[in-house]
Amino acid sequence: MTVSPNVDLELMRASALLESDPAAAVYRARDILAANPSHPEASLLLAAACRKLGNSKDAVLALEALGEVSRNTPLMQLEIGRAYAGSGRGEAAIAAYRHAVALDAGLADAWRELATQLFAAGDVQGGDTAYAHYSRLVQDPPQLKDATVAVAENRLEAAEAILKRQLQLAPHDVIALRILGEIAVRREDLAAAESRLTTCLALAPGYAQARYDLANLLHLQHRDAEALPLVERLLASEPDNIDFLSLKAQAMRLLGRSAEALSLMEQAVASHPGEDRAWLLCGHLLREIGQPARTIEMYRRAIETRPQCGHAYSSLANLKTFRFTPGDIATMRAHLADSSLRNSERTHFEFALGKALEDEGQFSESFEHYARGNSLQRAVVGHDADAMTADIRRAKALFTPRFFADRHDWGSRSVDPIFIIGLPRSGSTLLEQMLASHSQVEGTRELPDVPMLALETMSHSNPTDGPMYPVSLTALGQQDFEGLAARYLSRTQLHRPMAKPRFVDKMLANFGHVGFIHLMFPNAAIIDARRHPLGCGFSCYKQMFARGFGYTYDLADFGRYYRDYADLLDHFDAVLPRRIHRVHYEQVVRDPERELRKLLDYCGLQFEPQCLRFYENRRVVQTISAEQVRRPIYTESVDQWRHYVTWLGPMQEALGNLLDRYPVQ
Repeated sequence: MTVSPNVDLELMRASALLESDPAAAVYRARDILAANPSHPEASLLLAAACRKLGNSKDAVLALEALGEVSRNTPLMQLEIGRAYAGSGRGEAAIAAYRHAVALDAGLADAWRELATQLFAAGDVQGGDTAYAHYSRLVQDPPQLKDATVAVAENRLEAAEAILKRQLQLAPHDVIALRILGEIAVRREDLAAAESRLTTCLALAPGYAQARYDLANLLHLQHRDAEALPLVERLLASEPDNIDFLSLKAQAMRLLGRSAEALSLMEQAVASHPGEDRAWLLCGHLLREIGQPARTIEMYRRAIETRPQCGHAYSSLANLKTFRFTPGDIATMRAHLADSSLRNSERTHFEFALGKALEDEGQFSESFEHYARGNSLQRAVVGHDADAMTADIRRAKALFTPRFFADRHDWGSRSVDPIFIIGLPRSGSTLLEQMLASHSQVEGTRELPDVPMLALETMSHSNPTDGPMYPVSLTALGQQDFEGLAARYLSRTQLHRPMAKPRFVDKMLANFGHVGFIHLMFPNAAIIDARRHPLGCGFSCYKQMFARGFGYTYDLADFGRYYRDYADLLDHFDAVLPRRIHRVHYEQVVRDPERELRKLLDYCGLQFEPQCLRFYENRRVVQTISAEQVRRPIYTESVDQWRHYVTWLGPMQEALGNLLDRYPVQ
């Protein structure tokens, strides 16, 4: 066969029409084939144009007419796979795509389309593996790289503008959607983040990074029962991935499977001895199950692995009963003097050195380091004090005596839950441990279910633009609250493996949901764990929390937050007299039996002496007070804040007259 010297030019002209006018491309390709039968490139063009017109049958015929040699190229096999896929011949499409990547493992489109067909055939792991190949090969467009840099530099508005422009051009760009999800997480708009990541996975089920981000997001919200299957799917393709292993261990931990989580991380550190975060997580798990010596060993191993691991030093400081050596203090000073130290690590070192110097009685220098650590953390953790005050005003305006009188017989009769509310570092873990030592009470953890149910009420009456909480509760009727209570009990059942009659829900921020809780469970116990404002405030100020609690990193912010919290609970004391039982930490320390008897009587429980021996309870404790509640009550920390009162002026000013009103001075 003699090929016309103009055929290449004609082929180029026809190819240029493929996207804009595939019908014209078909005519030109057929003209070329009429003069040059079995021309491979013309056949490939004809098949592609037919497929774009929805005529997969002719596309298949055009390609099958070629000889075996002509078809045995990566691009030809890719187009054959597309033609088969378009005509519903999934197995044949998979075979063609596999042939294409066998011929050229760098053909990204073939891997992506192979993944699509494998998912359609129900081969989830195969699809995930194929999509992982595609992800490694595809190059992000420059504008997405610009957006990634902007996010890393915390220029969120600039990044968002870039990404939204990209989505206008390419609405199904899953990378842009995923980065927008990351931005939403940074802004604490978790609903928007979840929506974007879910859309990513609908468009690209094999997008591992989006699945990992979604699992992390669910873990952040304590929705670990939902996160765990996502992580297990990721591990099916990459069983030794340290990120996936760590996230699975953390999810298992919060589902009450600490022993399994520890076993998993012990395997992980054996496989990844150079990963300091694996040693850290091992230490956290050992701390929770009450093995202090091994906990310290794991944190020390993290430091050996990476000497600049500030998180390991702050984790040691969080043990409270641990004391740093002079060598440790000198090392921390040296790291802080290093100008190349990352701010994220510097923050941990500042908090840890503050604690070390506090233990040495060097309170002035200790406070300097606490202040620097808080300043660094406050710069990356947001808190809107005005929004908090507005929330409190809105709640007070809604929850009037008349509001509750009109709903006095609503809700569940169940008394199963015992809600502990308040602020961090107020002795709430001590109360939980006392109650969990009772034969009729099961300790759980900080359960996210009340906030999640509250969030759902905002879309109850209008799914697209529901009323702001708690006004959204006005749209609900008696049966709605009974249904919400039943859902709460069903969801929390997972955390009650011993099936005891009562259980503790120690989500402290539920103080903002007291009205909602009362409407669901009018007979359930609500306990406010209260501590002297300056004692509570300074204890929070010297603590670097794992996440959230943005109000604790500024003295004035904390004072205002405490004032808003106390104001709301004063309001409920007025509209629902004797509904909330208040326990003052200082009184528990001074006379634990008297306070315990009052607490148990309020909960409708008989006094049991073992509740005073709470430190013998070997249950897993998942808060930073884990070490403290495994020893008898001690008084050393009650007035520790008084050493720092000179520097607490901004907090005192923001608290106003609350200091004079606090009953225990």
